[in-house]
Amino acid sequence: MNPLEILFENDEIRIINKPYNLPTQGGQGIKNSVDSLLEEQLGCKAYLVHRLDKETSGILVTAKNPKAAQKWTGLIAAKNVKKTYHALCFGKLNENSGVINETISEKGNIKDARTKFKVLNVFSFDSITFSLIELELETGRMHQIRKHLAQKNCPIIGDDKYGDFKKNKLLQKEHGIKKMMLVSKKLSLPPQMNIKPIEIEYPLHFQETVELFSKISYND
Repeated sequence: MNPLEILFENDEIRIINKPYNLPTQGGQGIKNSVDSLLEEQLGCKAYLVHRLDKETSGILVTAKNPKAAQKWTGLIAAKNVKKTYHALCFGKLNENSGVINETISEKGNIKDARTKFKVLNVFSFDSITFSLIELELETGRMHQIRKHLAQKNCPIIGDDKYGDFKKNKLLQKEHGIKKMMLVSKKLSLPPQMNIKPIEIEYPLHFQETVELFSKISYND
């Protein structure tokens, strides 16, 4: 497997670009994960600050020691670190920007959850509408973006847990698209660090899908 791309590093953290289909944390039955690969790649232990789903690509923060991990987990929880995601979805939200403020079930408990959104583009073909959406988490619930978009009838393409099974199968059959289209795109560090936001290009599967949609889309 190729070495993990390190986007930023200081005395406390390493920020990496996590590939699609790579678990963040190792465990039983998991051969490769971010923490194990970083340890093998760098010869030192990596401490996770937050997690991305296996099928979510993009920016992930790791720490160099337990104290730094605790500090940066707190910074993210306090919104001193801002995470921005991009998603390709079926359907279209009712507004071009705003906040999804819907409760979410998490481990049997109902919790408040808020996700800011901005619609970047809308595509239409095969009698289906698709949206490219930018999202920011204002709370940190498990699978929050995936659940919120599904609640708004705008599920993420390729999401086998909360998505639209029939449309996923159709898109896979007609266009070979089967990966989940959610990317951790940009990370804004605490203002006092005076470091410009870290941003990545779309991973290949995401970029190719955007280009395909742009090519074959038509205006209603």
